[in-house]
Amino acid sequence: MTADFAISVLSHVVLLPPMSLFLLMAMGWLLARRWPRLGRGVSGLALGVLVLLCTDAGARLLAAPLESRTRALPPGAAQRSGAQAIVILAAGRIERAPEYGGDIPDRIALARLRYGAHLQHETGLPLLVSGSNATVGGKVEAKAFSMARALREDFRTPVRWIEADSATTAQNAQFSAPLLRAAHVRRVLLVTDAMHMPRAQACFEAAGFEVVAAPTMFETLGQLTPLQFLPSANALQRSYYATYEWMGLAWYWLRAARA
Repeated sequence: MTADFAISVLSHVVLLPPMSLFLLMAMGWLLARRWPRLGRGVSGLALGVLVLLCTDAGARLLAAPLESRTRALPPGAAQRSGAQAIVILAAGRIERAPEYGGDIPDRIALARLRYGAHLQHETGLPLLVSGSNATVGGKVEAKAFSMARALREDFRTPVRWIEADSATTAQNAQFSAPLLRAAHVRRVLLVTDAMHMPRAQACFEAAGFEVVAAPTMFETLGQLTPLQFLPSANALQRSYYATYEWMGLAWYWLRAARA
């Protein structure tokens, strides 16, 4: 298990909301036995942050700075970009979807695939899909295979390369590099969602590629309304994802600083 993957697992299990905030509430409850005011303060802070992150307004506080670090490609820009290939990064999956008889990309991955297919149809460039998280023994296949099937069967889009070994964004870049370099590709259109793009672009640039960012799924462009100050499950999901991206950026920065 690599350090990047271990940090990713730890983040998902312990450090991200709401679990991290539940743990902080429990810590406050324990502290209150000896230091009542301190314990109540810690628990109250955790509850307040949880409520904030359950609102669209709170989710925007985390997501907007990430999305502001990238820009959508203007119409026709992909053709003028000088890119030699398109790279689409994996997101999540729905395992054993009964209507398809196997794994399928989740909604985030599907949005990336749709935009990647759009760019491929516009430019005619060869396309690479990257992502694994397969289980030992092959009971759950690599995400890249279900991505390639969706592109070929649902979007009528050819896939030239399948990188099916990576478990992290850094590995997406590391393991895609030999496939692309063998075809003399140096400049890529990189497709992922807007919140993930800062980290993904940094990884591919560190791997030696010139990156033309091709983000999709901007979540914070609409106007803020009073209803967005009300809690919702969707808002908490966006807060969770944005927090994960901030933690990923922090981890990669620390790793680079130590190198």
